[in-house]
Amino acid sequence: MDIIKHLTRTVSPAVLGDDHSPAKQNLLEQFYAIFAARLADKETYGRFANENIARDDQGFYDRVWTDSSHQDQIARELAGKNNADTTVAHGLIAMAAPLAFHEIKSLAGTTPVPQFLNDNLASYQHHIPVWASTVLPAGLVAAASAGEHISDTVSTAPLVREEEEKGSFMKALLPIIGLIILGALAWALLRGCQENPEPVATPVMTEQQANNADGDEPLAVAADVEPASLRIATGENNELYACRLNVGNEALQTNFMNALSSAFGEEANKCRADVDDSFAVDMPAAAQLATILPIVKNVPNASMIIKGDNITVNAPDAAALDQLVTDLQAAAPAMTVQAEGPLDLQGEIDDSVAAADVAIANLGENPDPRDVARALSIQVINFELDEAEIPEVNKAFLDRAAKIMAEVPDLNLMIIGHTDQQASNAYNMELSRERAEAVKAYLVSQGIDASKLSTKGMGETDPIADNSTEQGRFLNRRIEFMVNDGTVNAADDMTIGNNASGNNNALDPDLNPLDGNNDDLLPDGDDPTQGTALDPAN
Repeated sequence: MDIIKHLTRTVSPAVLGDDHSPAKQNLLEQFYAIFAARLADKETYGRFANENIARDDQGFYDRVWTDSSHQDQIARELAGKNNADTTVAHGLIAMAAPLAFHEIKSLAGTTPVPQFLNDNLASYQHHIPVWASTVLPAGLVAAASAGEHISDTVSTAPLVREEEEKGSFMKALLPIIGLIILGALAWALLRGCQENPEPVATPVMTEQQANNADGDEPLAVAADVEPASLRIATGENNELYACRLNVGNEALQTNFMNALSSAFGEEANKCRADVDDSFAVDMPAAAQLATILPIVKNVPNASMIIKGDNITVNAPDAAALDQLVTDLQAAAPAMTVQAEGPLDLQGEIDDSVAAADVAIANLGENPDPRDVARALSIQVINFELDEAEIPEVNKAFLDRAAKIMAEVPDLNLMIIGHTDQQASNAYNMELSRERAEAVKAYLVSQGIDASKLSTKGMGETDPIADNSTEQGRFLNRRIEFMVNDGTVNAADDMTIGNNASGNNNALDPDLNPLDGNNDDLLPDGDDPTQGTALDPAN
């Protein structure tokens, strides 16, 4: 596992934004190695192991190194080696520290972080500069091997050259020329053998960027494109219980659907797809799907999410989960496979609200209503048990979102409530409806036209994860927003996704009571405007 590469891809874009300075990329890369080595120390990690570290906690870096002289040295050395201002360097690493901490915890999964980092020391030890030995526990800075750069200090003293005998200059130079040629050949060979020849700090160009490289369109920034993802869950009888897909184009969608159909047959048609250019058009695991999916199918009540080059899985049986991780790692050796860690409820809530904040802030002027709906759906509204009162943590975000929503003239959204499978279907249906109504009422109180918002309770009928684990149930308890333009059934809307089989007659549990049709599967008692008879299957 290349921890530095992972942090460079996930944390650096969040810290640097549109600034693609190679010097700052390299500065952060070195910091990640020093930071990981510090967290590998049990005593250091133990000081905040039980803290809920916020992703924007810029004081966290100062708590990792309590010695202010060490803090200053790290910032000063990183700045000096990367031609940056010391204040700027301190600001970058203060922003990066809490984000890197969360990513490392995620990579570690159920393994204690110090143990995980010590087990994977070889993946980052060579990135640690020699000077960092004064700010790290002993033994974490690798000894320099023969021929390796030992000191980061560059001498400014002029070179002194003895007068050479006449005619001996070229004779002395020939071995040097030979070494230079051999070095160049060795470098070329090494570059050719590397799996990823781009410099570590250089973002990988996506297909979207490559397609625009020769045109007049500005290149998309790598950080602007989310990795494509697939989330599935199996049921008690190994059937496809839930499925969601986020992809950048229909070609990748077709690739996924063919693999899902091969593994699950007609059940694959229940998979919802969000096809949008905000997602990547490729996925490292795409070529292994035919092998990966049958492995997951064979484990009852399992869940899996593939995002980028990571596969995260869960199952209610610990032995089955361990075997699932082992089998998937063998099937996709280039991927990082890990078991889902314990549910960090408050961390998940805080992270979701922060991510939703960023998504709302990045909408720009005249946003597409679908992008507004997608941004609103990111937040986790964690209602109290059996309650429909919006938590305070979500109100500040909804206040900001309402100001943007009010400026979108053609905005017409449906707010959909979902629950897990605990309690009866009838109870869950009513509870989910009440929660959707609560969100609508709050947005109306913030100035949104009530006619622009409709609601629906789906109860437990549309899961996105398994209901057999705490993590899965948490994901299923959610509020989703989708565009309701009145021209299509809400279940077919692309904000949450269409029926990936291409069938426009997807099952519609009367998500849009205003469409006047009679094609839902639920008793019409859930919508008095449609009568009381049970609708026929469509």
